[in-house]
Amino acid sequence: MRLLPLPGPREVVTYVDRTLDQALGLLPRATALLSGAEALLVDVRRLLERIEATRADAGYVIAAVDETRERADLLLGALEGPLARLLPTLERLADSTDPREVDALVALVDRLPVIADRVDGEVIPMLRTLSTVAPDLHDLLDVSRELNEMLAKLPGMGRIKRRVDEEQALEAATDS
Repeated sequence: MRLLPLPGPREVVTYVDRTLDQALGLLPRATALLSGAEALLVDVRRLLERIEATRADAGYVIAAVDETRERADLLLGALEGPLARLLPTLERLADSTDPREVDALVALVDRLPVIADRVDGEVIPMLRTLSTVAPDLHDLLDVSRELNEMLAKLPGMGRIKRRVDEEQALEAATDS
């Protein structure tokens, strides 16, 4: 049986030198990739924080609108009977109302178009955009997952990911 030849010391040194030169040549590139990945992670964290803030704001607005609508429906239902009973009183009130009181009521009615314009111009467009928030958040989360998968494939990212996971776990433990 033939034995495999062992490399001599010179061949080993040459191989080690060549391998070391290649590794040192890759070091600046790996450093640049790592710096870019860290900057990207910072940007992704900021983006996720902004997304979470937007989601929380949208949830608050939706809940407030739903609560207001529900309370208004309940109020209208509750007032139907009493208003019918108050009709004679309202007629008497109309007969005894002072002109200054009527002027004040007219001033209030004059402001209603401004209020209606603000509702049409500001509130309704905001409510229409709320339906687009969830798909946008979903898309951003998908992109974030893809980015994490791409970053995980970079050499050395396993260590970085473990370090980030450990830091996040430590932050979560200290926040609790």
